[in-house]
Amino acid sequence: MESRIQEAIEDLRKGNIVLIYDADGREEETDLVVASQFATPEVVRILRKDGGGLIFLMVHPGVTDKFKLPYLTDVYQDNSDKYPVFKALVPNDIPYDTKSSFSLTINHRKTFTGITDVDRAMTMSEFAKLAGLASKLHDGYALDLFGKSFRSPGHVPICSASEELLKDRFGHTELSVALMTMADLIPVATGCEMMGDDGNSLTKERAMAYAEENGHIFLEGGEIIEAWRAWSE
Repeated sequence: MESRIQEAIEDLRKGNIVLIYDADGREEETDLVVASQFATPEVVRILRKDGGGLIFLMVHPGVTDKFKLPYLTDVYQDNSDKYPVFKALVPNDIPYDTKSSFSLTINHRKTFTGITDVDRAMTMSEFAKLAGLASKLHDGYALDLFGKSFRSPGHVPICSASEELLKDRFGHTELSVALMTMADLIPVATGCEMMGDDGNSLTKERAMAYAEENGHIFLEGGEIIEAWRAWSE
């Protein structure tokens, strides 16, 4: 495995942040990414202040399948007869991809408003903890336990990785989940897009400079895809 990928894996295992840039010609965005099992209020604060975009969960499809979490696009489609606005809002014109990875939004039931650094850290770390047990849980019990632990809507969006990682979709969700899997961590990542002061996404060059200044590993999507294909052979 390439040294930069291995360095990123070692950092993730320590609870550190890594930076992931998807690709030129795609979103062209850099996300701050951390293993959700290590999400703390301090981590959320860094994402909020230094990232500035949406703070969200990126989840392995095996986990979302276990907890019966749908893609929002499917919810819209299946309920469009009752709620015509859903049909009108289907995101079929995304300029950089074929579909949205967004699922539900959640809060842990022990949170108050759900939006504070403390509340969001609890929601994300507790979701990761439950996700770590997912494969050992009977489907019915898994769904019951999930419902007892979380409510929806909430302040933490879930993005579900595509069924076959990094085969047809190459977004931050798939890249991050693949990295967690290679690191032998619970395959749930917390991410936040990095925003610039000019009203646009932070440029790749500025994101790389931030990584160097703060001692973080900066990875491009292509590096992760190459490592994933070698790892999964």
